[in-house]
Amino acid sequence: MTQAFNSYLEHFGFRQRPFSLTPDPEFLFWSDATRGAYTMLQYGLATRAPITLITGEIGAGKTVLLQHFIEEIEEDDSLSIALVTNTRPNTREILQWLLPELTKSDISEEAKFLRVQEFLVQEYNEGRRVLLVIDEAQNLSLEALEELRMLTNINLGKEEVLQLFLIGQPELRDNVRRPELVQFAQRVAANYHLPYMESQTVLKYIAHRLRVAGGTPGTFSKQAAELVHEATGGIPRLINQLCDMSLTYAFAQQEKMVKRSTVQAVIDDGIFFAPFPRKL
Repeated sequence: MTQAFNSYLEHFGFRQRPFSLTPDPEFLFWSDATRGAYTMLQYGLATRAPITLITGEIGAGKTVLLQHFIEEIEEDDSLSIALVTNTRPNTREILQWLLPELTKSDISEEAKFLRVQEFLVQEYNEGRRVLLVIDEAQNLSLEALEELRMLTNINLGKEEVLQLFLIGQPELRDNVRRPELVQFAQRVAANYHLPYMESQTVLKYIAHRLRVAGGTPGTFSKQAAELVHEATGGIPRLINQLCDMSLTYAFAQQEKMVKRSTVQAVIDDGIFFAPFPRKL
């Protein structure tokens, strides 16, 4: 298996797989939408926005963008960053995300809240503000979101001691718009929605990943890339799946270029499920 994989890389001149499904900041593609979302993260941090909201469909590239952002700011000594990536529906662990030791503490929720408040004030007095970043935040219940809002109300005069970054799927935005969360919505000072990629952006995305992997953009014909867009609807995760299988088909045929017919063969064989109508 390893020998075959190495032959696959050598065949196309790659140093690594260009279309791995694992989020990797090295492959981050700076489309206009990605830059817009990243700028909003920076804006939210710089302006000390109580709540910053970034949403996008499944596979739109939110996680890899967040990883890059965290890597950029984690060396900042004025920040204490808590990153949560394993949210679950109906979770009751909000306060423990900021103070893990509360997990072992058999005290009331009110006492836990007071300890968290003391922690936030202490961090501020020592020259640091706390940034709580929650990925997959669409899983949070309305009660959890309201508890988070209460945390953002903790301040010293006009100074915010906690900032909240919520990253999630579109239903997160829908939840925030519910009448019960009007106070939460009023504290969202920065927000951005990542759309799917247009056809020309997909062509650039594929070329970018090929270059980063050590290959050349010509490995995919323009017609092949256009069919990838039609079949995937411009969703990065699906683009990676279809492109990876198309490269495997081309390698099996000992072809150096992925043609439209190559991509079509992957789709016709049922290996890739195309959720969007495509022009044949």
